[in-house]
Amino acid sequence: MATGSRADVRRGMVRISGGDFEMGSAEFFPEERPVHRVWVDSFWIDPHPVTNAAFRRFVKQTGYVTVAECPLAAEDYPDAEPQNLVPGGLVFRPTGHPVPLDDWRRWWWYAPGANWRHPRGPVGTLDGLDRHPVTQIAYEDAEAYASWAGKQLPTEAEWEYAARGGLDGATFAWGDEFEPTGRRMANIWVGAFPWQFFPGRGQTPRPGTTVVGTYSPNGHGLYDMTGNVWEWTVDYFRAQHPGPSCCAPRNPRVDTPESEAAQRFPRRVIKGGSFLCAANYCLRYRPAARQGQAEDTATCHLGFRCVVRDGDS
Repeated sequence: MATGSRADVRRGMVRISGGDFEMGSAEFFPEERPVHRVWVDSFWIDPHPVTNAAFRRFVKQTGYVTVAECPLAAEDYPDAEPQNLVPGGLVFRPTGHPVPLDDWRRWWWYAPGANWRHPRGPVGTLDGLDRHPVTQIAYEDAEAYASWAGKQLPTEAEWEYAARGGLDGATFAWGDEFEPTGRRMANIWVGAFPWQFFPGRGQTPRPGTTVVGTYSPNGHGLYDMTGNVWEWTVDYFRAQHPGPSCCAPRNPRVDTPESEAAQRFPRRVIKGGSFLCAANYCLRYRPAARQGQAEDTATCHLGFRCVVRDGDS
């Protein structure tokens, strides 16, 4: 674990004052419903996702090996092809032409050798990517880093409250208009996913991560709360939010999987969307958006950031 005082741990983080807000959305996907009011206590949060440079320091000091770098056990994946039981992660590749959007396997492939050092596969490197978000991170990898840093992963409620930047009920982290004054506000996919891509600020002709802080911060001074990379939270994923109650629950979190069947391959809530979110397919670059992600799955568009709660020592 990293050493230092509480002030050292919080250095560079942003303090979010506690309050209540309307969590979820009734306008988009079923899993975002119902809208319900919750309360979160004050906490500190990283201003941007953990970068490759920061994760490298963690690995150098601890010798940590990520999930994507470890061989897979055949008994854990009885339906997997033998050639896929090797260390690796999911990597995106554009189709080059329009395809039906009902089968993600058209644009995702399991790449042996893909990991945080080689996010696009074994032939890629981190050259020039120190200030990009670290990716190919499974849930336990994010937890390990957070523990080493003296921090935690956020709850879904904390993450969404911070992402809204004080704009309770707004569609996006910056308001209700997608491109105010014609400016692109996040690293997302503009064009027809998964084949037609129009780069924005900081993007290359090939879709991918951008330097953290490339786009404007939200009202709390937080960068990349939507777009760039999805981010892990501690909550187990359930198909819908709980219904509204008479009193706003305080610091809610989901600590158990939805069912016994879900315990074998538990899923956690991920938030924020990524550089692969497009209006014609995903549209999850919004604070209310959420998805379930298997804990053991690492991808080229999934990272994390950390929090420190005011009551933590």
